[in-house]
Amino acid sequence: MSCFTSEDEAQLQSMLRQLLQSVKEKITGAPSVECAEEILLHLEETDENFHNQGEVSGYDMLVQHVTKKTRESKEYREMMHALKNVMMVVVESLINKFEEDQMHNKELDIKPKKERRSGYYTDNCSDSDSSFNRSYTFLSQEQLQLLVERLDPIQPMEVRQEALQTLCFAPPSDILNSETWPDLRKHLTTSLSDPDTAFSEKILRFYAKAFSSSPFNMTRDVYTSLARHLELYFLSGEYSLRISAGLDVSNPHIDRLLKKVRLLNEYQKEAPSSWIRHPEKYMEEVVDSTFSLLSVNHEPNHPASPDFLSPVYFLALLDIKAVWFKKWMHAYYSRAVVLRLLEKKYKSLINAAVQQCLDYFESCKAGVNKNSSVSDFSHQHCSDEQNFSYAGQELQYVYFVHSLCLLGRLLVYKQGQNLFPVELKNKKDRVSVTDLLVLFTQLIYYSPSYPKTALAGHTDSYSPTSLVMEILQVFCDQTGCAAECLYTDAVIDALLHPVQSVLSGTEVYLNCLETTLIDVADILARIAAVDDGLSFFLHGENEKTAKEDGPTAVHVIVQFTKKLLHDDISLLSGSELLPVVKGAFIFVCRQMYRTCEGLQMLIPYGLHESMGEAWKKMSLLSERVPTPVTGVDSISSISLESKNSLLWEETLLDALLNFSATPKGLFLLHSTGAMNDCVNFMFSSLSKKLQANEYEEFGNKVIITQMATTPSGAVALQSSGFIKALVTELWALLECGKDDLRITQPQSTPIDPIDQSCQKSFLSLINLLTYPAVFELLSKQDTPNKPVYSFREVPTDIIDIIDRLIILNSEAKIHSLFSYEQSHIFGLRFLNVLCCELNTLLLLESQYKVSQVLLTAQEENVIETSEGPGDFIIDGLSVERNHVLVRINLIGGPRERILPLRVLDKGSNSYPWPMFSSLPLPKCYLAETPRKGEFRQDKDLDKLLSLLKSPEKQSGWAEICRKQFYKVMKARPDIISGTILAELIEKFVSHLSESQLDCYFSTGNDKAMDADVKNESLSSVQQLGVEMTVRYGKYLNLLKEHAENGLCFVLMNCKNILKQEQRTVVSSLCCLQEHYPGYDWFASSIFLIMSGDGEKTLMFLKQFSRLLVSAFLWLPRLHISMHLPATTVESGIHPVYFCSTHYIEMLLKAKLPLVFAAFQRSGFTPSQICLQWITQCFWNYMDWREICHYIATCILLGPDYQIYMCISVFKHLQQDILKHTEAQDLQVFLKEEPLHGFRVSDYLEYMESLEAIYRPMLLEDMRSIRVQNA
Repeated sequence: MSCFTSEDEAQLQSMLRQLLQSVKEKITGAPSVECAEEILLHLEETDENFHNQGEVSGYDMLVQHVTKKTRESKEYREMMHALKNVMMVVVESLINKFEEDQMHNKELDIKPKKERRSGYYTDNCSDSDSSFNRSYTFLSQEQLQLLVERLDPIQPMEVRQEALQTLCFAPPSDILNSETWPDLRKHLTTSLSDPDTAFSEKILRFYAKAFSSSPFNMTRDVYTSLARHLELYFLSGEYSLRISAGLDVSNPHIDRLLKKVRLLNEYQKEAPSSWIRHPEKYMEEVVDSTFSLLSVNHEPNHPASPDFLSPVYFLALLDIKAVWFKKWMHAYYSRAVVLRLLEKKYKSLINAAVQQCLDYFESCKAGVNKNSSVSDFSHQHCSDEQNFSYAGQELQYVYFVHSLCLLGRLLVYKQGQNLFPVELKNKKDRVSVTDLLVLFTQLIYYSPSYPKTALAGHTDSYSPTSLVMEILQVFCDQTGCAAECLYTDAVIDALLHPVQSVLSGTEVYLNCLETTLIDVADILARIAAVDDGLSFFLHGENEKTAKEDGPTAVHVIVQFTKKLLHDDISLLSGSELLPVVKGAFIFVCRQMYRTCEGLQMLIPYGLHESMGEAWKKMSLLSERVPTPVTGVDSISSISLESKNSLLWEETLLDALLNFSATPKGLFLLHSTGAMNDCVNFMFSSLSKKLQANEYEEFGNKVIITQMATTPSGAVALQSSGFIKALVTELWALLECGKDDLRITQPQSTPIDPIDQSCQKSFLSLINLLTYPAVFELLSKQDTPNKPVYSFREVPTDIIDIIDRLIILNSEAKIHSLFSYEQSHIFGLRFLNVLCCELNTLLLLESQYKVSQVLLTAQEENVIETSEGPGDFIIDGLSVERNHVLVRINLIGGPRERILPLRVLDKGSNSYPWPMFSSLPLPKCYLAETPRKGEFRQDKDLDKLLSLLKSPEKQSGWAEICRKQFYKVMKARPDIISGTILAELIEKFVSHLSESQLDCYFSTGNDKAMDADVKNESLSSVQQLGVEMTVRYGKYLNLLKEHAENGLCFVLMNCKNILKQEQRTVVSSLCCLQEHYPGYDWFASSIFLIMSGDGEKTLMFLKQFSRLLVSAFLWLPRLHISMHLPATTVESGIHPVYFCSTHYIEMLLKAKLPLVFAAFQRSGFTPSQICLQWITQCFWNYMDWREICHYIATCILLGPDYQIYMCISVFKHLQQDILKHTEAQDLQVFLKEEPLHGFRVSDYLEYMESLEAIYRPMLLEDMRSIRVQNA
């Protein structure tokens, strides 16, 4: 637009008037002029009609006119001239400043280093220079090509320096990614050897900058360039350093060399974090160039070859523990490449490392044999921080440490082990993995050591012993590798060498015997803690061909531990570290005797007796420690002595306590007399929360469960305060909640019958209250039944729990509960589990009439109508009570009784199960009576019966009968029932009882004392048991009317017959009184098998009592029996527990490890549930036919079949056990649920396979119960 005409001006004025009219209202409404201006400025934003008005169309015309007028004005020209002058001054100033900086840098580069550095890689490091943080100069391809030409070594130094300076200011990624990089790389690699140190150091800085700011695919070239330069330098004639001459790191040439190696090492440690994102060939280039550099050495024929200071020494100085190699071996991606290259091209690196370790070991061994200090340079060097020169021996030691760490990491992996054996020049035999581990192990006691006061932490971390310990500890943790490497006789013999030397009394050439023994014990304990390691200790490298020429590892360890406990080692007498050595070896033994298999091996040594004696001696000494008196100088020494004594006493108690992790171990612990003190110690430790370790927590749960399975253990738990603490904690969770939460928020209503917060306490109570514990804690104890209960009255005992949570038979008890329904449901669930153990059920029923209490509660829980009581109210409590009532009043296996569910269904008929408030039970809870199968002739059965009836018994008769029985059971198990079964076991037992060889127990007076029997009556528990048995027998159609009299006759005669063989025992235990504490379930089972014939039953039991199998099937048989040693009787522990269930746990771990691990994880024990099954002859767990088969199998095939039977049950339940372990209710499942689908005949073949392996050991131990030594 050339000009602004009058028409245009008129049009613009018109637009402005239109604009002002349209905004008149807005402007006049503005409170001030500033507001009016603001409105006009933002008009386009606020006025939706703005763009519809005519003034916008003239906007371009107006703007262009104003702009042109402004640019042509005088003022604008003057402003531009002044601005140009100012900019020229600023630009000139920046250029001058840039040139000054360049000159300053050149002066710094050529300035001589006049000051002594404080370290060889502190301030002036190539990879930490701050100049790289300055601005970048971006270069074009032409400029880069020019730089390459200028950096050619043939160019003058000034040209090259200027080009390098420009290069350092360019982004490294641009340079590395350019087409000119290959040529530039050659020039830089060559220039690294430039005599101008400042120039070569600038290249190093460029490399460092590239490493820190560029991706791996670019920096690999930089790394390989630097590695190649170093390799050429070490191979050149210019390099002439020798090991014998030492190394002065303060020398500028050495300093520069170390900087280059350090730059490589830093990259080695950083690269693994990124190389997985790039092709494998890139990584292979880096690894290959590294190994190529480290393999540099003189030719073997070169005169200076052995003394050549190779690159690996420099790398070892900078990374002594080979951290770079550890990182390279960590991931499979890089490990595969490293191992492949080592195997194909660079095996010499491994050979050199092994040779270095061998050389160091030989020097150590020579020094020890001469009884002189060897290689103390490592200590001296590390203690002098200002010394920067390394002697030849020190360089060798640094390389040895690097080699040791490298080999230790290499052997962790199977592929690394495959690189062995290696051949060495000066050694005839090849060096295998085992040879290397033996060497490592020997370094523990042959390498030099220093007094504890002289060893700083830094020094000790580089001592051979600590390095070897680190390596061996890693091996122990890596179970797969340890199985291949450590579990060899040679390695264990090397570990045990110091121990055997001390035992044999030979002269010991070792550095610091005590610390060596402590280190050896640490490795031994780690090996024994793993199943494979323990198995190796017990059986040697090859179990079948175990070495006979020398003692096993177990023998050496236990013998040495016993000598330590008896203070029978003169070399260690008076040593301050002696208690630590004792504790270390006790811990090794503890790892073994905590398991059933390990304990079996240790029993002959009587280690528990030695520990018990040491504990008694220590406890007597601790009682004699004088009381400190104020003002006496000896207070501190007495206090220290008493602390050490207390520590040693606690070590012994902890060791003794761990015997109770197994049934037989608990039996041995009782014989030491330390059980109460051990339980007190355990409870004290738990109270202080000293053992927060998860493994220890599971271990303690197992120990508590084992103890609760025995009378003496339950009493010890009670007296220690453990039960009180458990009950108090339960009450706090159930009724009180946490104090700090109650004030701020109300307690949430639990969704589950037992709230999650109470589940742990619930399971702990179930673990605790086995029948032996219940009998000791509740026998002849009445419930308090107070008229009033305070809200603050907290239960402290099991009887209080029963009184407050189960037998709620008064308003006072109900009103004393804050959470009545939740707490009572807890009590009913608890009662339900307790009553699964039939002896406990009979005790509770006889003492507290629980069945009647629940029936009364059901009777009161009805809807009141005008016509009288109506229907039962269906709620959580009535449903729980109904389930418990059916369970406790009905006997039967999985297909013989129907238990009502404890959940409500959806729909109108939410609870289809009929409730009741009086006995007998509704018939819907009884399954249909099992029909007797039609008897059909069977040739195998006929042959078996003819064998049994034959008056002439040929040799091997019993074995022939067993095989025939096995055959019938496999083919037609249903036939073996009823009268056939009765005849079968009767004839077989009759024959065995007549054979002197087959009788285990001596025969007593067979006369039945009818007169005494008539005058005696059964206890209330026995009477309830008789009623229960007769009810079950009638349901099975085995008994007729008035069968109670026949059963009472049998039980009373059995009691009197067995009474003749009982010994008098003085004990505080309730179970050791005159009568057997429970009901005789085995005699009742035989009574049912004999179809209620009392005379036949009694005759069978008399004959049966002479056989070994009676000790394990018929538990009352050995109640306070004179056939058992007095110590066994006084313990109150039955042989079924310390023999049968002990081997059940042992076989379970060997054959069903997942099931065994599930028990360990849950804190429950197989021994507890098996003792319950065996005590009540599997009543309520199996159907009657299977119970008969269990009894017949054990009688005909042998008592060890009781153990195989339980293992078969666990095999059958394996999946359920794993599932309920995950759900954290394993105990509840095993106690409440019957064995659905289990048939004895289905597992006979499996049991036979177990017999083939374990029978000799099991029968030997079963036969030893008469002389069981405590």
